[in-house]
Amino acid sequence: MLPVPECRRLLAEMARDDGVGRLGIATDRAPVVIPVNFGLSDGRILIRVGTGSSSQAAAGHLVAFEVDHVDPVVGTAWSVLVRGLATLIESPTETELVAAHPLVPEPGDLVLAIRPEILTGRRFEVRRDH
Repeated sequence: MLPVPECRRLLAEMARDDGVGRLGIATDRAPVVIPVNFGLSDGRILIRVGTGSSSQAAAGHLVAFEVDHVDPVVGTAWSVLVRGLATLIESPTETELVAAHPLVPEPGDLVLAIRPEILTGRRFEVRRDH
């Protein structure tokens, strides 16, 4: 298990490097996992979203957010899982919009903010025999 400060550092590193995370949302039909770009601001994970069903399903609910990295040269990997309440910011500030730094060509005008309530992480060796 990784300590919480290390989980926060890895999240920040991935956000700075335009990393991709996975947003896990419970919907009426089944859980959904969506790859997203993200940023960090004021201790929150920020994701630019549109007005679609995923952002509406996440808003006001507990969600999961995961980032990971595999280094096949060194033979190690890590994963950080965040669980927390997602809030939809319908009138985000310019700072919040920029912090969410989407890579998609037409990002939405809303920001989904996740307050990390539970952070867990792990680092492990990658099998090389396949």
